[in-house]
Amino acid sequence: MPFVELADGRLQGVVSSGSDIARVYVSSIAATTHHFNCSTNNNRPCGGLYGSPCKHLNALVDEAIVQYGLDRVARYLRVEVAEGERLINKLDGQHEPAPAAMVFSRFLRHLAYLEVPESVTPVPEMHWFR
Repeated sequence: MPFVELADGRLQGVVSSGSDIARVYVSSIAATTHHFNCSTNNNRPCGGLYGSPCKHLNALVDEAIVQYGLDRVARYLRVEVAEGERLINKLDGQHEPAPAAMVFSRFLRHLAYLEVPESVTPVPEMHWFR
């Protein structure tokens, strides 16, 4: 259930834990430096960060490509990806802590739309979505 956005100069989002259904990770990759971070929503570092992107960051990039397309994500991250190459392999950043609270807050706000009763009337906050 990845939540992905291109915002604040980063590809960022929330990715489910592969081992614990109740845990999510806030992951991000900076557009210019490609520095990356992955932590739980309460800022505990991901145990899979060993100097290279973890599985949550891989999932974030894969989902961003599904939602936005390879060209747009590569352009946002300022990287060139040849045919047959994986975008994640073109990133040359290092681990750099980044705040998780703002991204997690936007994720929770998006989840709230799942609880809106079905209706044919417009939802004012979603007017841009049409």
